[in-house]
Amino acid sequence: MASPMCDTCSRMTSKQPTSRYCFVCGRDNPLSLRVTWHNDAEARQVRATVQVAEEYNGYPGIVHGGIVSALLDETAGRALMLDCDYDRLWVTVRLAVTFRRPTPTATPLTLVGWVVRDTGRRSDAVAEVRLPDGTVTASAEVLLARPPEGMLTGWLEEKEHWRVEE
Repeated sequence: MASPMCDTCSRMTSKQPTSRYCFVCGRDNPLSLRVTWHNDAEARQVRATVQVAEEYNGYPGIVHGGIVSALLDETAGRALMLDCDYDRLWVTVRLAVTFRRPTPTATPLTLVGWVVRDTGRRSDAVAEVRLPDGTVTASAEVLLARPPEGMLTGWLEEKEHWRVEE
């Protein structure tokens, strides 16, 4: 699987890896939203496109707020991997979501995330859900931190399955 090099490093393509069972990106999870993020090194952002099925509605035609929050949370975390450090895993400490308007199901949505501040131990990131015309339906300010010691033991077994799908 030959891949072009990332603009900011020599480790991976601009497409970020996915896991097997994650609810948001899992390749082998039948309930997954199957989102794949791409690094936009020039804009210093990560981006993804997703179309949320009606099965994930809160009201008919409207994506459930918990699903919108999950998309924002994961997008903010993915922003910390912009420089192709895909072993840089974080946990969310605070997720402050602002719902600006209903997010429609069965509509191509763009997810955008970027880092505002990164101290190495804690990071502030922002994520947005956008309609095809660029209108922001929801945004989040996210505080992320390195996970507590011992939390990632399950990750070590899963790491070999963390990969870029062509």
